[in-house]
Amino acid sequence: MNDSQPRARHGRRAVLRAAAAALAGATVLALAPVASAAPAPSTPVSDGRHQPVDLGADLRALVDKAGATAALAELRDRGRIAWRGAAGKADLTTGERARADGRFRIGSVTKTFAAAVTLQLVAEKKVRLDDPIQRYLPGVVPNGANITVRQLLNHTSGLFDYTDDPEFALDDEASVRRYLAEGRWTTYSARHLVDVANQHDPYFAPGQGWKYSNTNYILVGMLIEKVSGSTWQREVDRRVIRPLRLDDTSMPTTSTRIPGPHAKAYLPLPEGPADVSRINTTVAGAAGAGISSTHDLNRFYAALFGGRLLPAAQLAELKKTVPAPDLGAEYGLGVIRYDTACGPVWGHLGGIAGYSTVMLGNENGSRSLALSNTPYGKDASGGAVFEALLDKALCGSADKPTKGRLPLRGALNILR
Repeated sequence: MNDSQPRARHGRRAVLRAAAAALAGATVLALAPVASAAPAPSTPVSDGRHQPVDLGADLRALVDKAGATAALAELRDRGRIAWRGAAGKADLTTGERARADGRFRIGSVTKTFAAAVTLQLVAEKKVRLDDPIQRYLPGVVPNGANITVRQLLNHTSGLFDYTDDPEFALDDEASVRRYLAEGRWTTYSARHLVDVANQHDPYFAPGQGWKYSNTNYILVGMLIEKVSGSTWQREVDRRVIRPLRLDDTSMPTTSTRIPGPHAKAYLPLPEGPADVSRINTTVAGAAGAGISSTHDLNRFYAALFGGRLLPAAQLAELKKTVPAPDLGAEYGLGVIRYDTACGPVWGHLGGIAGYSTVMLGNENGSRSLALSNTPYGKDASGGAVFEALLDKALCGSADKPTKGRLPLRGALNILR
């Protein structure tokens, strides 16, 4: 699993740089960029408040300069699609073009869905944010009596991130080959993932620091299941996916396929690209197993920040942030906030097995960008390309780019 993290809250430049790193991707070996196909047809539109924005050249640059095999994005403004398109290839073997309506693995953006369900349970008085996790999951983590639900949701628990254990390392060719042959097909229980984390000392005492840890959201998934009597996947489906009619969105269990059209993801090996599109996402669970599309992510974003998924009190809790120095931002309950010259930018980044995702927008949910790419090659210019794309989409316009950038420099490492 590969989460995304930025660095420094000093304007948009840092934020976008970190997102650029997130979308540069978690490849193990750097190989040459792949030539792009023409983007899907798209028409920039304007609501009269923002100048029309065309992201076609930016997506092509992610492919041609940053080495992605495919990139797709949708910009939504006040309920309308302001721009939608794709660049690159969905399949390197057949040469099939990437589709703007394609689905993809969303990695840690799954955390925002899990947090929304948890806050609905809080609104129903089935969970209390400042209760210890020991109350709901007795004996599952050491020191559970001193770790609160809130600390899991905002990554202040101090719990070790199980994905940093050698069992999940993808840091050389041999480990990549083992993953492709065996690891990606393995079914993991949530308890096993937590037990792996429990073998390591915590980063700090609960509430005494901030550290991104996927273990927190494995526990959030276990909490949802204990309180609801159903799986976390079914609760996300019942409470979020079906009410919002997110037809492209799913939270798989052991299924390894991506349903519907999608761009394949690849890991580089000396003999060429290795297709890694099919994986068993129990290794990610509520921390990163989701599948969606740009259209669905924008609808989810608008509903969440527009107040349609949560009562006002719980939406306010979602937006209570703590400093997240590793991100160069602040972290709420399953959401990241970047402070920029054009106002707060909220959302999450995600990455898993060759897919990188961005879901970011303004505070009331009226303008948002959802973007996915399948990183493969790496190029020094990729960061600048991605910075320009996010800046144009969220804070500027085609003709008048704004000063500064969003701080997303280290985003890739957070979802790992």
